[in-house]
Amino acid sequence: MKLQGKCALVTGAGIGIGREVALELAREGADVALSYHASSSGATSAVAEINAMGRRALAVRADVSQVSECRALVSEAAAFLGGLDILVNNAGVTIVKDFLSITEEDFDYLYHLNIRGYYFCAQSAAACMCERGGGVIINMASIHSFMSNYRTSLYDGTKGAILNTTRSLALELAKDHIRVVGVAPGVIEVPRYFDDPAYSSAESGKRVPWGRVGLPIDIAKTCVFLASADADFITGQTIIVDGGTTTRMSL
Repeated sequence: MKLQGKCALVTGAGIGIGREVALELAREGADVALSYHASSSGATSAVAEINAMGRRALAVRADVSQVSECRALVSEAAAFLGGLDILVNNAGVTIVKDFLSITEEDFDYLYHLNIRGYYFCAQSAAACMCERGGGVIINMASIHSFMSNYRTSLYDGTKGAILNTTRSLALELAKDHIRVVGVAPGVIEVPRYFDDPAYSSAESGKRVPWGRVGLPIDIAKTCVFLASADADFITGQTIIVDGGTTTRMSL
């Protein structure tokens, strides 16, 4: 019960990592608001699970690529919960596409959601946290913040920006007792992986030094730690959770 009495908002929480983060925050005592865009059934079922734990929960549909919806989401979450102590900026998308084929629409789509959404959700959340004497903002980065792959230039750029924004906001908000930290997942097995009939957990795990793919709960438990008093002296840092993937040199 490391987060008992805390109020949290998790964006992109209808499926995958975000949904598991919301559930794990609740397991550790937090009341949770979840945002989703397309995965209404996943968000609704997560609310039911959280309620069954004896916690309060709310699902809100929001397009966080739009600043007005970022502000409205945070406002609705804070009103329902009675304040806000934790924000997990998780909503995001990727495009795998040759650099010379990237369009202006592709660029706007990724940067508006992956960067503008994080930035303005954090801005609104920080204002709420100041009223409560502090809080924690967790930005979901990626191992793509530190290394690259073919055809991911657009996605890599957004994740690199998250890394630097996390550092900058941590510095600026420290005076308000708001910690800003990042989590950089490696290969984390989420439902979309199984859209590929050739996908295999065992085969994917062979590419990870630790010998298995990551699971959403691996990221969720890291978020709980970072949101808790156990991490009180950690701010401005991004924790890599990748089973050793980024430690290996590729030649």
